[in-house]
Amino acid sequence: MSVAMASPQPLLLRHLAKVAITFGIFLLLSPVSITSAADDDISHHGSAPKSPSCDNTLRLVKVKIWVDGAEGSVLGGLTARFGGSLPTEAKDGTRFPAVFTNPSNCCSNSSSKLSGFIALSIRGDCDFMTKAEFAESGGAAGLLVINDGEELLEMSCREDHVSNITIPIVMISKSGGGAIGKSMTSSKKVELLLYSPNRPIVDFSVVFLWLMAVGTIVCASLWSEFTGSKKNDERYNELSPKESSNAGTVQDDAEDEVVDISAKSAIVFVISASTFLVLLYLFMSSWFVWLLIVLFCIGGIEGMHSCIVALILRKWRNSGDKKVNLPLLGEISVLSIVVLLFCLAFSIVWAAKRKESYSWVGQDILGVCLMITILQLARLPNIKVATVLLCCAFIYDIFWVFLSPLIFHDSVMIADMSRLTNRLGTIVVKDPLVDGEVLQLTNVARGDNSGGESIPMLLRVPRTFDPWGGYDMIGFGDILFPGLLVSFAFRYDKANKKGVLNGYFLWLTIGYGFGLFFTYLGLYLMDGHGQPALLYLVPCTLGFAVILGATRRELKHLWNYGEESSQSKENAAEA
Repeated sequence: MSVAMASPQPLLLRHLAKVAITFGIFLLLSPVSITSAADDDISHHGSAPKSPSCDNTLRLVKVKIWVDGAEGSVLGGLTARFGGSLPTEAKDGTRFPAVFTNPSNCCSNSSSKLSGFIALSIRGDCDFMTKAEFAESGGAAGLLVINDGEELLEMSCREDHVSNITIPIVMISKSGGGAIGKSMTSSKKVELLLYSPNRPIVDFSVVFLWLMAVGTIVCASLWSEFTGSKKNDERYNELSPKESSNAGTVQDDAEDEVVDISAKSAIVFVISASTFLVLLYLFMSSWFVWLLIVLFCIGGIEGMHSCIVALILRKWRNSGDKKVNLPLLGEISVLSIVVLLFCLAFSIVWAAKRKESYSWVGQDILGVCLMITILQLARLPNIKVATVLLCCAFIYDIFWVFLSPLIFHDSVMIADMSRLTNRLGTIVVKDPLVDGEVLQLTNVARGDNSGGESIPMLLRVPRTFDPWGGYDMIGFGDILFPGLLVSFAFRYDKANKKGVLNGYFLWLTIGYGFGLFFTYLGLYLMDGHGQPALLYLVPCTLGFAVILGATRRELKHLWNYGEESSQSKENAAEA
């Protein structure tokens, strides 16, 4: 425990510490235990008819616009299951003037000249293949289908029909079509260039996110050592007999701030989390996201305050001696007040600027500080409780990602995550008007930077080299669950005076790193389909700890660690 946590705290700050613990548990109830690194790649096939000529991979498309020779905005689109391919780089593409078909639905031969033009038509009245056939017969260089909404639709072939379309077919949103049409009606020459850039297999953001996740767990485990917990022990030992009662009070207060997780609470957690997910799936509302933002700010303030105070007191141990007596708050150090005001201002600025492109920095700082604090306050007593907790979380994650579609006809975890994050990705819903699927893309793909609210309880890093932008993300649960076990391993090694190599902390940290690597590998191999990260992290941490303990013949001691001493203390107290 850090100096700030072990020293006497005013009542308000103790309550904030308990809020941090409560919020940490609440975070674990949220559907963020899916590490979503590549969930925005379009590769879904749906139930539409397939044939060798109508099985193109769905790809995101950039539509660059020039108005009277001046380069304008860039829109997002989606290719069809049929038709020609597009270049992957803008320099390999060709600019063509744009023209609306006449009739506008392109369900018959167009009276407008299409040769050498990119044709634009509205959706409806006939199938997509019919539109494409009339556009190609008119000599069009490509066809843009303007949807009647902001979603992008999978355009498939007719039943048992072989496609011989060679021009590229792309769907754009209603707002995108309106922007092009507005320029064309102003008697301006509009030119379009279509291309579909490839996404990098691995972006640098994945590496940075991996380092942040592993670093958070290592930092939380070593925090009490780094911030000088030995200094606290010396302070307690130096107390005079006259002050011994006060010492006991201080120690009790510090211990009250630590929550020991039990096997029963682990089981209750899984039941509560499952109920929470179902309610969120059925009754999702925007107010809930706002509630999470407020709770995140409260927990982030406490976490950041605790970390900053501990680091300052480590460097300048007497800086917290100056105190003031405030109404309602009681005696509180000036240092604590100043740091609390700074953390409050930091959190308010982040909340106000949370939709800006740089807001991920503040979110990650608040999140890391919060998780370090939670891992200091919540502890696993032994491997037995760790097994119950992580195995329940393991089953919970797999069920709600892979098995819930058998009951709800949809993956509850992925559906909740998609609605809550507003990330560049796909939300798949059946469209009764066509034999296909609707692929709902967020603001980045549509060229709309307004964005919506998103849940804050995850670490995110922008994709630096991805032409489509977006973020790689990891939920707090993917760090906190294994982090509880890794932190226990460090305390166990320290209490039993184990070295680095013959202990458990180093090997479980390495196991966690490999588990994250396997998670990202699974995302890549599954074409970006959401993966339950605990499917990989639990075997690489808990499984490795059990195997290592059994090999060293220490599993029994790890399993019942702390129970014998607790029982002896209870017997002594009764005597």
